[in-house]
Amino acid sequence: MEISGNIIRILPEKSGEGRNGPWRKQEFILETEDQYPKKVCIALWGDRIDQYDLKEGERITASVNIESREFNERWYTDVKAWRISRDSAPVPGEPGMSPANEPPPFDAPPPTDEPPDSSGEDDLPF
Repeated sequence: MEISGNIIRILPEKSGEGRNGPWRKQEFILETEDQYPKKVCIALWGDRIDQYDLKEGERITASVNIESREFNERWYTDVKAWRISRDSAPVPGEPGMSPANEPPPFDAPPPTDEPPDSSGEDDLPF
């Protein structure tokens, strides 16, 4: 499953020691760009934290696995990202933003003080 949107917050990294060794988890909040935007808490685990190095304000598409589990008769749901792709729009003010990435300037004709041709004849075919 894929979820696209803007990263609005990066939560503090959590780490610990489990029966399989040390672990690291980084959660972030992604806000979708639907008609009714949704906020989704997504987790990155282990080396993926350093691999993707996310920043607030980035627009991304996250490939995720959604899994629920029961504990003491309550259900908990995890949304884990296994791949993240950055969308083409860079974050304003980020080092990757160069003039080459900006759209070309709009070359409109200069304004004139003369009124438009009002001879009554149009060049329009209808």
